[in-house]
Amino acid sequence: MRDRIMLDTLSRQLIDRYQKGFPVGARPFRMLAEELGVKEQEVIDCLRQLKSQRIISRVGPVFDHHRAGASTLAALAVPEERLTEVAEFVNSFSGVNHNYEREHEFNLWFVVTACDQPTLEQILKDIDQGTGMPMLVLPMEQAYHIDLGFQLQWQDTV
Repeated sequence: MRDRIMLDTLSRQLIDRYQKGFPVGARPFRMLAEELGVKEQEVIDCLRQLKSQRIISRVGPVFDHHRAGASTLAALAVPEERLTEVAEFVNSFSGVNHNYEREHEFNLWFVVTACDQPTLEQILKDIDQGTGMPMLVLPMEQAYHIDLGFQLQWQDTV
Protein backbone atom coordinates (compact mmCIF):
# COMPACT_ATOMS: atom_id res chain seq x y z
CA MET A 1 0.00 0.00 0.00
CA ARG A 2 1.25 3.50 -0.82
CA ASP A 3 2.31 5.74 2.00
CA ARG A 4 -0.36 8.27 2.83
CA ILE A 5 0.52 11.93 2.71
CA MET A 6 -1.34 14.34 4.93
CA LEU A 7 -2.39 17.46 3.04
CA ASP A 8 -3.00 20.86 4.55
CA THR A 9 -6.16 22.87 3.98
CA LEU A 10 -4.71 24.93 1.12
CA SER A 11 -3.58 21.79 -0.74
CA ARG A 12 -7.03 20.26 -0.37
CA GLN A 13 -8.76 23.45 -1.52
CA LEU A 14 -6.57 23.73 -4.61
CA ILE A 15 -7.10 20.09 -5.52
CA ASP A 16 -10.87 20.14 -4.94
CA ARG A 17 -11.78 23.54 -6.35
CA TYR A 18 -9.59 23.86 -9.40
CA GLN A 19 -9.74 20.58 -11.26
CA LYS A 20 -12.08 22.69 -13.38
CA GLY A 21 -12.67 26.41 -13.56
CA PHE A 22 -9.05 27.43 -13.07
CA PRO A 23 -8.98 31.22 -13.45
CA VAL A 24 -7.72 32.71 -16.68
CA GLY A 25 -5.88 35.98 -16.47
CA ALA A 26 -2.50 37.65 -16.31
CA ARG A 27 -1.99 36.50 -12.68
CA PRO A 28 -4.11 33.35 -12.18
CA PHE A 29 -2.26 32.34 -9.00
CA ARG A 30 -3.02 35.76 -7.50
CA MET A 31 -6.67 35.25 -8.41
CA LEU A 32 -6.64 31.88 -6.62
CA ALA A 33 -4.90 33.42 -3.61
CA GLU A 34 -7.46 36.21 -3.33
CA GLU A 35 -10.34 33.74 -3.47
CA LEU A 36 -8.74 31.48 -0.86
CA GLY A 37 -7.54 34.27 1.43
CA VAL A 38 -3.81 33.53 1.16
CA LYS A 39 -0.79 35.08 -0.57
CA GLU A 40 0.00 34.42 -4.22
CA GLN A 41 3.38 32.91 -3.33
CA GLU A 42 1.67 30.46 -0.94
CA VAL A 43 -0.43 29.15 -3.83
CA ILE A 44 2.62 28.83 -6.09
CA ASP A 45 4.66 27.10 -3.37
CA CYS A 46 1.79 24.74 -2.53
CA LEU A 47 1.33 23.69 -6.17
CA ARG A 48 5.08 23.14 -6.55
CA GLN A 49 5.06 20.96 -3.42
CA LEU A 50 2.08 18.94 -4.68
CA LYS A 51 3.90 18.41 -7.99
CA SER A 52 7.16 17.42 -6.29
CA GLN A 53 5.24 14.89 -4.16
CA ARG A 54 3.64 13.58 -7.38
CA ILE A 55 0.17 14.30 -6.01
CA ILE A 56 -0.54 16.38 -9.12
CA SER A 57 1.22 15.96 -12.45
CA ARG A 58 0.60 19.36 -13.98
CA VAL A 59 -1.29 22.61 -13.84
CA GLY A 60 -2.49 23.64 -17.26
CA PRO A 61 -5.35 23.76 -19.68
CA VAL A 62 -7.09 20.93 -21.46
CA PHE A 63 -8.32 22.14 -24.80
CA ASP A 64 -9.91 20.86 -27.98
CA HIS A 65 -6.73 20.23 -29.94
CA HIS A 66 -8.57 20.06 -33.27
CA ARG A 67 -9.68 23.66 -32.81
CA ALA A 68 -6.31 24.88 -31.57
CA GLY A 69 -3.95 22.92 -33.80
CA ALA A 70 -3.12 19.27 -34.35
CA SER A 71 -2.52 16.32 -32.03
CA THR A 72 -1.98 12.58 -32.05
CA LEU A 73 -1.27 9.67 -29.77
CA ALA A 74 1.95 7.84 -30.61
CA ALA A 75 3.90 4.90 -29.23
CA LEU A 76 7.42 3.56 -29.57
CA ALA A 77 8.74 0.03 -29.15
CA VAL A 78 11.77 0.67 -26.94
CA PRO A 79 14.17 -1.92 -25.51
CA GLU A 80 13.84 -1.89 -21.71
CA GLU A 81 17.48 -0.88 -21.20
CA ARG A 82 16.95 2.27 -23.32
CA LEU A 83 13.57 3.30 -21.98
CA THR A 84 14.75 6.17 -19.75
CA GLU A 85 17.10 7.53 -22.41
CA VAL A 86 14.45 7.45 -25.13
CA ALA A 87 11.76 8.88 -22.83
CA GLU A 88 14.03 11.82 -22.04
CA PHE A 89 14.66 12.38 -25.74
CA VAL A 90 10.93 12.28 -26.53
CA ASN A 91 10.24 14.65 -23.61
CA SER A 92 12.72 17.15 -25.04
CA PHE A 93 10.12 18.12 -27.67
CA SER A 94 7.92 20.93 -26.37
CA GLY A 95 4.82 19.47 -28.02
CA VAL A 96 5.07 16.15 -26.16
CA ASN A 97 2.93 15.47 -23.12
CA HIS A 98 1.40 12.49 -21.33
CA ASN A 99 4.53 10.41 -21.90
CA TYR A 100 4.21 7.11 -20.04
CA GLU A 101 5.32 3.49 -20.04
CA ARG A 102 2.92 0.63 -20.81
CA GLU A 103 3.32 -3.12 -20.67
CA HIS A 104 3.22 -3.88 -24.37
CA GLU A 105 5.60 -4.32 -27.29
CA PHE A 106 4.99 -0.62 -27.91
CA ASN A 107 5.89 0.41 -24.39
CA LEU A 108 6.43 4.20 -24.52
CA TRP A 109 3.23 6.12 -25.23
CA PHE A 110 2.90 9.88 -25.62
CA VAL A 111 0.70 12.61 -27.05
CA VAL A 112 2.15 15.17 -29.45
CA THR A 113 0.44 18.52 -30.02
CA ALA A 114 1.42 21.20 -32.52
CA CYS A 115 0.07 24.39 -34.05
CA ASP A 116 -0.79 22.61 -37.31
CA GLN A 117 -0.58 19.23 -39.07
CA PRO A 118 2.72 19.88 -40.92
CA THR A 119 4.42 20.85 -37.65
CA LEU A 120 3.00 17.77 -35.94
CA GLU A 121 4.31 15.55 -38.75
CA GLN A 122 7.76 17.16 -38.49
CA ILE A 123 7.92 16.46 -34.73
CA LEU A 124 6.96 12.83 -35.32
CA LYS A 125 9.58 12.57 -38.08
CA ASP A 126 12.24 14.07 -35.78
CA ILE A 127 11.35 11.62 -33.00
CA ASP A 128 11.37 8.72 -35.46
CA GLN A 129 14.77 9.70 -36.87
CA GLY A 130 16.22 10.48 -33.45
CA THR A 131 15.21 7.16 -31.89
CA GLY A 132 15.24 4.71 -34.80
CA MET A 133 12.53 2.80 -32.91
CA PRO A 134 9.36 1.38 -34.47
CA MET A 135 6.55 3.94 -34.01
CA LEU A 136 2.78 3.73 -34.04
CA VAL A 137 0.89 6.93 -34.83
CA LEU A 138 -2.72 6.76 -33.70
CA PRO A 139 -4.66 9.91 -34.58
CA MET A 140 -8.00 10.36 -32.88
CA GLU A 141 -10.91 9.37 -35.08
CA GLN A 142 -13.75 10.12 -32.67
CA ALA A 143 -13.75 12.60 -29.77
CA TYR A 144 -15.41 11.65 -26.50
CA HIS A 145 -15.99 14.05 -23.64
CA ILE A 146 -14.50 12.53 -20.54
CA ASP A 147 -14.97 14.49 -17.32
CA LEU A 148 -11.98 13.72 -15.14
CA GLY A 149 -12.91 15.91 -12.18
CA PHE A 150 -13.12 14.05 -8.88
CA GLN A 151 -14.62 15.08 -5.56
CA LEU A 152 -12.19 13.59 -3.07
CA GLN A 153 -13.11 12.13 0.30
CA TRP A 154 -10.55 13.51 2.72
CA GLN A 155 -9.56 11.61 5.84
CA ASP A 156 -7.75 13.39 8.65
CA THR A 157 -6.21 10.23 10.10
CA VAL A 158 -3.82 7.69 8.63
